[in-house]
Amino acid sequence: MAEPIDAPLADAELTAFIKAVRQDPGPPARVVGAVELRRAQRLRAEARPPGPGIAHVEDLTVGPAGVGARLYRPSARGGPLVVFLHGGMWTIGDLESHDRACRRLALGAGTAVLSVDFRRAPEHPWPAAVDDCVDAIRWAAAGGVPGGAGPIVVMGDSSGGNLAALACLRLRDEGGPLPAAQVLLYPNTDLTLSCPSTRSKGTGWGLTTDDVAWGAEQWVPDPARRADPEVSPLHAVDLGGLPPAVVVTAEHDPLRDEGDAYAARLAAADVPVRHRCEAGMVHGFLTLDTLSPAAAAAGERVFADVTDLLGDVRFR
Repeated sequence: MAEPIDAPLADAELTAFIKAVRQDPGPPARVVGAVELRRAQRLRAEARPPGPGIAHVEDLTVGPAGVGARLYRPSARGGPLVVFLHGGMWTIGDLESHDRACRRLALGAGTAVLSVDFRRAPEHPWPAAVDDCVDAIRWAAAGGVPGGAGPIVVMGDSSGGNLAALACLRLRDEGGPLPAAQVLLYPNTDLTLSCPSTRSKGTGWGLTTDDVAWGAEQWVPDPARRADPEVSPLHAVDLGGLPPAVVVTAEHDPLRDEGDAYAARLAAADVPVRHRCEAGMVHGFLTLDTLSPAAAAAGERVFADVTDLLGDVRFR
């Protein structure tokens, strides 16, 4: 059953944004296709105000396959590193779409950020993106980051949150090196899309369940595979031994319930978890900071979470 379409949003700006989206939602992702979606996203990124200035930004390649990446350092010194995995339904998103978010993260959390330009579907279906993300974490842990890196946190939003969770599971099962922590923002954890919010929040709040389903179809073409723990971390039998986690979901998001359920499963497995559902918020708030003060504040709370994680005695 759909939840009330007039449920309050976090601020007037977000309310106006969602009203406009409802009036003109545009064609669904499965009609537009990956190529045109990427072009439109690139234009939006170019039109967005540039991110804050930062001491050092460097494009480089990481891992044995030479995956593209961008390193942000708020100062010349070494220190903790966030390996950042962007969202985009496994099909869109790149270094530019999340450049502003990574700059804000580096300054807000006071940590270096390595944004990974992993391979995308449909050209590169599962497991290509997971392979690239695991390789990037291993590369960073092995001392590949110019200027060095201390404790490593892996962080992702949306499908990037899915990749962050899957990378931690694979590294645990293959003997590491495990990141010190994982930060999952409104993550995809169940590609079967069977949680209630995929129905109750499936339309009218920005991201639609049909768009998520299309992305899952591109990344994992075999429907029978989408319940596999290697693509849907919520279906993993054992979540024990994973890094401490921050899981942040949004009230008006088709992915809300699967993110909430994953946080509960982690806690049940004795993994330290900080979990909250941002009231009145929609999917993708990390990149809505120029549109909504409430979305900007939600992002700042995530940056504070990272700072708190890295200040915990367990990571020293």
